[in-house]
Amino acid sequence: MLSPLAQTIKDNILSSDLTLYDEIPVGDPSYWIPSSELEELLSDHLVGINLEGLPLRTRSKIVKTEVCKALGYIPPNSFKKTQPRFSGQKFDVYTQKSNNLQIWNEEVSPSRRYVLIRINEDDRITKIKVVTGDILSELDRTGKLTQKYQAKLIGIPENIKLFSEIDTFEMQNIISSYSGFDKHTLPSEYPTVGELMPIGEIYQRLQALVGRRLHYLGALQERNRGAILHSLVCEALGYSNFKDDGKFPDVKHQLLEVKLQTSSTIDLGLFLPSNEEILDIPQINAQPVRMCDVRYAIFYGEVEDNEVVIKKFYLITGNEFFKYFTQFGGKKINKKLQIPLPANFL
Repeated sequence: MLSPLAQTIKDNILSSDLTLYDEIPVGDPSYWIPSSELEELLSDHLVGINLEGLPLRTRSKIVKTEVCKALGYIPPNSFKKTQPRFSGQKFDVYTQKSNNLQIWNEEVSPSRRYVLIRINEDDRITKIKVVTGDILSELDRTGKLTQKYQAKLIGIPENIKLFSEIDTFEMQNIISSYSGFDKHTLPSEYPTVGELMPIGEIYQRLQALVGRRLHYLGALQERNRGAILHSLVCEALGYSNFKDDGKFPDVKHQLLEVKLQTSSTIDLGLFLPSNEEILDIPQINAQPVRMCDVRYAIFYGEVEDNEVVIKKFYLITGNEFFKYFTQFGGKKINKKLQIPLPANFL
């Protein structure tokens, strides 16, 4: 059974005259399908379809046709060679029998969606997974996949600092209506009017984490240390449950990205904080959410007796990030056409 949001958007598309090539503003509440709902709609319709015995080209067309039906679009007689192929909703489709994902002749985009369709040995569709380019980048073991950004803090003496005293202009009207949220709300939920804290409120709650100690866990355990800090951040913000869906930003409900540093170099991955591109988040009171609207909580820690002690905390909007943090290394680009997927990824 489809969720109310997924069913509503599909019904809206069905009753419209939109084609799969008509651009939908990212986050549009009526027609944009967020990634979670996209995966839900495609799974509901495609899982179980049998592609046995079909030539590759025919199989590809049938899959794309069924994808259209799943989302409420009328399938075209022939599919245009656009980039991405489903340009209106900004996603590409890859049918996978093996764990070797091949992306030909283009870079992986951090904001594009990639629909991975698993078929078993009998050529029956068994699983759908929707991921964004930043998730795919983490699967590359060579570190050479498309663009990766880094920054460094230079010359700031304070141990605790609110660099951005107000949120971005586009977010201020929404954030000014903050009235709190239920403690059982999940931090991975979409942000809504009345529940999005002002950046100053986030600062007041998170600065208390300075001085906290985390288990070091070893030099190669950055991800696990980050998960521990993420949990502490959620608790400090007032959530009774910790949930990390692995997507940007870390605390989606508060448009907050969390970084734990044991060196001055900040790994930003594929997301450039100052980018004005729209995120795959439903609009808030008709306002699209951009990458630069996200708030960055930067925690610096020092290793003491097999523990990481949080010594510094900074909070800043993506829009003002490079006023205080210096970008270096530029963007590293390397076209890599094959990405090995983990055995349990699909």
